[in-house]
Amino acid sequence: MKRTLGVCYYPEHWPEDAWPEDARRMADAGLTWVRIGEFAWSRLEPAPGRLDFDWLDRAIATLGAAGLKVVLGTPTATPPRWMVDRHPDMLAVDSRGRPRNFGARRHYCFSHRGYLQECVRIVTLLAERYGRNPHVAAWQTDNEYGCHDTVLSYSDAARHAFRDWLAQKYQSAQALNRAWGNVFWSMEYDSFDQIDLPNLTVTEPNPAHVMDFRRFASDQVVAFNRAQAEVIRRHSDAPIAHNYMGRITEFDHFAVGADLDIASWDSYPLGFLSDRLEADKAHKSAFLRQGDPDFQAFHHDLYRAVGRGRWWVMEQQPGPVNWAPWNPAPLPGMVRLWTWEALAHGAEAVCYFRWRQAPFAQEQMHAGLLRPDSAPAPGLAEAAQVARELEQAPDAAAAPGDVALVFDYESAWAWDTQPQGADFDYFRLVFAWYRALRRLGLNIDILPPDTADLSAWKLVLVPGLFTLRARLRAALATAGGAVVLGPRTNAKTPDFAIPPALPPDLPGLDARVARVESLPPGARVGLEGGGAFAHWAEEVEGSAPVIRRRADGLPALMGSPALQYLTGWPCDTTLRTLLREICRQQGIATRDLPEGLRTRVAGGLRFWFNHAAEPVACEGQDIPPAGVIWAPV
Repeated sequence: MKRTLGVCYYPEHWPEDAWPEDARRMADAGLTWVRIGEFAWSRLEPAPGRLDFDWLDRAIATLGAAGLKVVLGTPTATPPRWMVDRHPDMLAVDSRGRPRNFGARRHYCFSHRGYLQECVRIVTLLAERYGRNPHVAAWQTDNEYGCHDTVLSYSDAARHAFRDWLAQKYQSAQALNRAWGNVFWSMEYDSFDQIDLPNLTVTEPNPAHVMDFRRFASDQVVAFNRAQAEVIRRHSDAPIAHNYMGRITEFDHFAVGADLDIASWDSYPLGFLSDRLEADKAHKSAFLRQGDPDFQAFHHDLYRAVGRGRWWVMEQQPGPVNWAPWNPAPLPGMVRLWTWEALAHGAEAVCYFRWRQAPFAQEQMHAGLLRPDSAPAPGLAEAAQVARELEQAPDAAAAPGDVALVFDYESAWAWDTQPQGADFDYFRLVFAWYRALRRLGLNIDILPPDTADLSAWKLVLVPGLFTLRARLRAALATAGGAVVLGPRTNAKTPDFAIPPALPPDLPGLDARVARVESLPPGARVGLEGGGAFAHWAEEVEGSAPVIRRRADGLPALMGSPALQYLTGWPCDTTLRTLLREICRQQGIATRDLPEGLRTRVAGGLRFWFNHAAEPVACEGQDIPPAGVIWAPV
């Protein structure tokens, strides 16, 4: 499949006589795709029932005439003011009971039935009009589900929908009481109508209550997205995508992705380094203008899994953004590096956000490929360079991973609900394992938590999984290589109780977690031979062979060559040492990469990406700062 580039464009922001020149310049830069329409509801329907699609007809025709393909977004992330006047109770409500008011975007509650019907109506009109348009070659539903903390809503609409959801799941209040353990603190209910949302309680609410609310909220996102996808499919054969975000875990992306053809995500390396990554000042300073070396790659691999192999970057940062605490400019060459790294991880397309920097409203400080005066911004030349290189470079099709890593959104909700330590965060735990694998020079496949077949990988890693689902549990018995689980894997039942047999409760592994402790910053549990656990440590009993011990003699790693359990959260260097040894035992070749340098095998090529601000030499390759090179494997 030919890899392509694109850009996000807002024709409604610019004079119509500028559209042809914009389209020509996009095509001249080597861009193929143009995403439009995802925020345009007020221009498509200025008043209830008063439709104006003529301008969009002309915009699509203009772009198509230049040889560009359109990704048409549904405009449901930005309901217009008249919509809120029509449905004043459609606004989401935060955990303190305050409405999320009109004046920005994503100001709706996923549970509001009236708003869902309005969304189905506008999407139907778009799909009927453009479903067979030859220039509309893909669709995007809504925009960035979950952005701005908009999955969890505590509105009246959510309260009623949650009660219905619980009634369907449990059938009786008595069954719910048993599942939640509501005998504790006299929390028992006589009917579902008595159940409120788990906010504004005196102290923490029942974790089982919270967990079901998180599942419900995720299901509402899935249903909202499915309603749009089903409408589009009735009228169009073009693939459908949604643009997810970085480190958004509030809903199950695998479940949303099941109704779509393509997973895409919005990649902002410098913004994410600043506000979505736990790292010390030295790390953030070293990668200030490059972004973290592993954060983008993690999401590339995650969304390749969500899209079942098909994925894009729908928004790629091309310059300073406007929303992070600090917004530096990329090092020269980084836009090219970010693009090639996505392509090496299997992206079908990388689209830059945005074409021209807006001189007005909230995002006027967000750089585009053009400045507000239409002069080229630095990112344009780098995008055009990649387009030229794609004409000559071999196809960088994604290669199978050396190692697999399981990721589970429910686990993120669970440990957010009951972290037991202020810095125990599921994403942070899994990302630490991912980073260690990348530092060892490995290709990584991310797997969903219901994976039924592990036979393709010599090593599968399962850190922190809330509950082992039946399919994955069965797959452990037929895994093709070693499986390493823990810490905190299978620590709760689906009803958020400690399992009677004690975790990890794994077939073929006689091990029981007798006690856990969370460790404050700076505290460590040492290991024999060096290294340490941080954040989290478990005291584990059982007859399973001990592979590595803590300094106090308790097990740190136990089990057989095929199934092992790690009893704590290793420091970064310790984790890398442990994984290097396990890889060696499984016949997986590793390499110790310098900080900032990463490698990826794709399409018979080995790519080297230097995220450092200084040149790096490795294995006979000299890679300049922000440099990308590739050679046959």
